[in-house]
Amino acid sequence: MEKLKEFLLIIVDIWNKGLFGIDIGQIVLAIGVLLLFLLFRGLFASFIINRLKNFFKKFETEIDESAFKTLRRPISYIPVVFGIFLVSEYIPLSGGFKAFSDRFVRSLIVFVIFWIVVRSVDPLSFYVRKLEKTFAPSMIDWLIKAINFFLIFIGAATILEIWGIKVGPILAGLGLFGVAVALGAQDLFKNLISGILVIAENRFHPGDWIKINGLVEGTVEIIGFRSTKVRRFDKAPVYVPNSKLSDNSVINFSAMTHRRIYWRIGVEYRTTIEQLRQVRDTIESYISNSADFAHPPEVPTFVRIDRFSDSSIDIMVYCFTKTTVWGEWLQIKEQLAYKIKEIVKNSGTAFAFPSQSLYVESWTLDKAEVFVPPDSEK
Repeated sequence: MEKLKEFLLIIVDIWNKGLFGIDIGQIVLAIGVLLLFLLFRGLFASFIINRLKNFFKKFETEIDESAFKTLRRPISYIPVVFGIFLVSEYIPLSGGFKAFSDRFVRSLIVFVIFWIVVRSVDPLSFYVRKLEKTFAPSMIDWLIKAINFFLIFIGAATILEIWGIKVGPILAGLGLFGVAVALGAQDLFKNLISGILVIAENRFHPGDWIKINGLVEGTVEIIGFRSTKVRRFDKAPVYVPNSKLSDNSVINFSAMTHRRIYWRIGVEYRTTIEQLRQVRDTIESYISNSADFAHPPEVPTFVRIDRFSDSSIDIMVYCFTKTTVWGEWLQIKEQLAYKIKEIVKNSGTAFAFPSQSLYVESWTLDKAEVFVPPDSEK
C-alpha cells in the first residue's frame, strides 16, 4: 500500500507541475479551447461573409461572389487568434514566457488584419480601375501590385516592431545595400523604367498583336516589371526585356483603324485602251460600292494604270477594308480576287505571266562549211 500511495503522489505531483510548472489539466483545457475554436472557425467565417454581403447589397457595389471567397480564409482565422489569446491569458505564464506569449499574440493579430486588408485590395480594385479612362490598364495593374506590396511591407514592419526590431536602421542599411546592388543591376532598373515608360505611352496592351523587327511578332500577354510576355503565333512564349521594347520600333497591328490591300495586277500587252479602261473602272466601281471597304476621304483609294513592266501592263489596286480582324480581312480580300478575275475575263483580255523571248539568228547559205579532216585509214 505504501508503494501505491507513493506512486499516486508522484502522479499528482506531475499533474500539478506539468510542463514548465503549468498544470497538465490547464494545458489539456487550453488545447480543448483551441480545438473548439478551430472547429467553429468555418461557421464564424460564413456568418461574417453573409453579414458583409448584406451590407454591400445596400450600396449596389460591383463586388461579386468570388471577392467574398478570397476573404473567407483570413476571416476564418479570427476565432483561432482569439482562442490563442484566451489560452495565453488562462495559462499562468511568467517572465520571458509571458513576454513571448504577448508578442506572439500581437503578431498574429497584426498578421490576420493585414492578411484581410491585402485580400480586400482585389475585390475593391474596381474603384481604382475607374482610372482606366486616364491611365492604361497595365498601369492600373501595376498600381494594384504596388498597393499590395506597400501593405505587406507595412504589416511586416509592424510585426518587427512588436518584437523590438527597429525598422529604421534596417531601411538605412538596405539603402546602402541598394546602392551597391543598383551598380550591379543597372539592366534590371533600366528594364523597370522602360516598362513604366511603355505603359505610360500606351504603346500596347495585353491582347494586342505587335511586331518588333528582329525580335518577335505575336500577342502581348503580360507586361511585367522586368519583361513582357509575348505569345508567338506558333503558341511559343517569348519574354522580351522591356528595354528592348522602349529602344526599338514596335508595330501595333491591333491599333490599326483599317487593313490595307495593295496589289499590282498585270494584264497582257495586247490589251487595248478600251479594255484597260473597262478593267480599271469596273474594279474601282466594285470597291466604291462595297460596304466592306472604307472610302475617301476617310482613307485613300486608288485604282490606276501604274506602269509598263517587262511582260505586263500593271494596274495598281490600293484600298482599305473597314474591318481589322485578320480572318475577316482575308475573306474580303479573297472576294476581291474573285471579282478581279471575273472582271478581267469579261473584258476580253487576260492576266500576263512572266515571259522571256529568245531570238536566234539562222545561218546564212553562203556561210563556209566546217572542215572535217578525212579518215587516214580509208
